[in-house]
Amino acid sequence: MPDSAFLPPASSPGLPPHQPALSSTERSTPSRTRHRTVHRTAALHEVLDAGFLCHVATVRHGAPVTLPTCYGRDGNTLYLHGSSGAHHLRAVSGGQLCVAVTHVDGIVYARSLVHHSLNYRSAVIHGTAHAVDGQEEKLHGLRVITDHLAPGSWQYAREISRKELASVAVVAVPLAEAAVKIRDDGPNDEPDDVADGSRWAGVLPLWWGFGEPRPSEDLAAPVALPDHVAAREATAHGVTGRTVREPYR
Repeated sequence: MPDSAFLPPASSPGLPPHQPALSSTERSTPSRTRHRTVHRTAALHEVLDAGFLCHVATVRHGAPVTLPTCYGRDGNTLYLHGSSGAHHLRAVSGGQLCVAVTHVDGIVYARSLVHHSLNYRSAVIHGTAHAVDGQEEKLHGLRVITDHLAPGSWQYAREISRKELASVAVVAVPLAEAAVKIRDDGPNDEPDDVADGSRWAGVLPLWWGFGEPRPSEDLAAPVALPDHVAAREATAHGVTGRTVREPYR
């Protein structure tokens, strides 16, 4: 499972002074199931830090486009990357976009089909993107993404070449306007269905973890597994004790 702490329910009362609230705009305010909304900035960071893949939505040439891509967070800035040749990310520079990250934590089985649901953690970010063109800032953005996706690889892998740097587009998105919703609950059945007592209801938890590393077939000679990869494998097997987060109890 993602190495993230359990997030409190959306209905948690109050906000401690050290946990600032997310911005509240018309487009970042959920219109349904508002009780699942979490207003803490820390919750946004936790949802983002627990994932690797986001979906970026924008309008291009008058038509909606959604692109999956990797990301990384540095404070209140989200970095996205892609191929500079594809022009997809560069095309959104200076324009509005929407970024979504979702984790499914369980399948909710109810007594009624209409009450079946998912337990989830989701974040939706609205903002204006800008292309990261300066070499230092671009390298910083790529390192943020690398450290998030494959921590330790920035120091271990060969240094990026100028040609490789030119082949990658990096976009920065501020985390100033966002919404977070979390469902971590059982089924919401009708009282009559509960009283009937003839059908099972509950949650089937869902989580993910890392498997055993597979060496590349083109290794010229046996090469020891790097420590930063071995550390993640150990996490996947529960050595750190923080791998599996059962989303529903």
